[in-house]
Amino acid sequence: MKLYNTLTRTKEEFKPINPNKITMYVCGPTVYNYIHVGNARPLVVFDTLRRYFEYKGYDVDYIVNFTDIDDKMIKKANEEETTVREIADRFIKEYFIDAEGLSLKEETTIHPRATEHISDIIEFIKGLEEKGYAYNVNGNVYFDTTKMKDYGKLSKKNIEELIAGARIEVNQEKRNPTDFALWKKEKLGEPSWDSPWGKGRPGWHIECSVMAKKFLGDTIDIHAGGEDLQFPHHENEIAQSESLNGKPFANYWLHNAMVNVDDQKMSKSKMNFFTVREISREFNLEVLRFFILSAHYRSPINFSKELVEQAKNGLDRLYNGKRNLEHLLGISKDEELSDNDKKIINDIDRFKEKFISSMEDDLNTADAISALFELVRYANTNINTESPKEIVKKAYDTLIELSSILGILSKKEEIVDEEIIKLIEERNRARKERNYQLADKIRDELKEKGIILEDTKEGTKWRRI
Repeated sequence: MKLYNTLTRTKEEFKPINPNKITMYVCGPTVYNYIHVGNARPLVVFDTLRRYFEYKGYDVDYIVNFTDIDDKMIKKANEEETTVREIADRFIKEYFIDAEGLSLKEETTIHPRATEHISDIIEFIKGLEEKGYAYNVNGNVYFDTTKMKDYGKLSKKNIEELIAGARIEVNQEKRNPTDFALWKKEKLGEPSWDSPWGKGRPGWHIECSVMAKKFLGDTIDIHAGGEDLQFPHHENEIAQSESLNGKPFANYWLHNAMVNVDDQKMSKSKMNFFTVREISREFNLEVLRFFILSAHYRSPINFSKELVEQAKNGLDRLYNGKRNLEHLLGISKDEELSDNDKKIINDIDRFKEKFISSMEDDLNTADAISALFELVRYANTNINTESPKEIVKKAYDTLIELSSILGILSKKEEIVDEEIIKLIEERNRARKERNYQLADKIRDELKEKGIILEDTKEGTKWRRI
């Protein structure tokens, strides 16, 4: 498989450190709000890469971290007059709801939280300090970027350019404008922890270096995230990790392009974002996953509800193809294959080959999806009620096998709104009659069909996942 390595700016043949295992670290969300569509793109893209590696027989150690302490978390907690921990717990819970809708493989994902590894962070910083890469000024600890000769190698920036582009408001504590915080001195009203430099909290960049080292080792196969993280976040991770460990931090750096609205990057700071939760009120989130994968991950995508509607129509066509094959599978008979039947089987294999070839070419999910459409069109034209069961099963199994790599075509048939309301009314009657076993059974049945119930003061509300 060839992957575009941001570090070298070339497509490279992927070779894992260990022949049977792959280690992947994906930068996850800062949990102060619901994830938006821009956050969802790397989660979906690199979950798909993980699925493909597993399809090829690899064991994948996969990490998506939660940043649960930073300036945004503190600001949110102050605005709501609550704690940073409460904010983090709330939105991590909401993350998992959205993750389920997006079909992310959470059962095999490790989700470390920065605040759970404060002692590890402190030890890491102490190691940098002992090696002369970090310095303490009044309880603030900084990384000295001039001590790392190839600082800027990921983003292809040099220190002189970075200094020239630094903000006018230079922090007088820093030795150099490009130095960055490893540990921040305690401020009034902020969470803090004891450390050798006094009470304080970790900087943003340090957590990923620490948790990647702890869970995956000094050198990992793949580090991934949005392209906006190349500098300074990933650049600073490299500086920290390689300075301490004396080894390459990651052999392959993968970055997805941005999701744009009106040709501007979608972000919470610009207030031009759509949360995944908002999208879920109008579309099954499988549609959003399909929309994200319909473009190559290194190409920017423009987001609009009209384009998501188009994605829904495309996904519906694939589901119709799946349902048609399921129907034929139920009525077809075991018969001897003709020469034409054997040709059809070979043709189906060629669609699979095209799919695999696309995935091998830097995770080209857009072309892989085209192969699925071609397979469905071919099946609709060449497979019918007279076709032997072996052919129908071959087409069906191939469609399911390949679509599972993309994480699509696995949702159960949608239940209509009228039936949902009827079942909610039945559940409410059961609760009123204290028949909690029946009420729980109805709730679980609805959840299996992609419907989440929320009991509120205003009554029972529901939404699709």
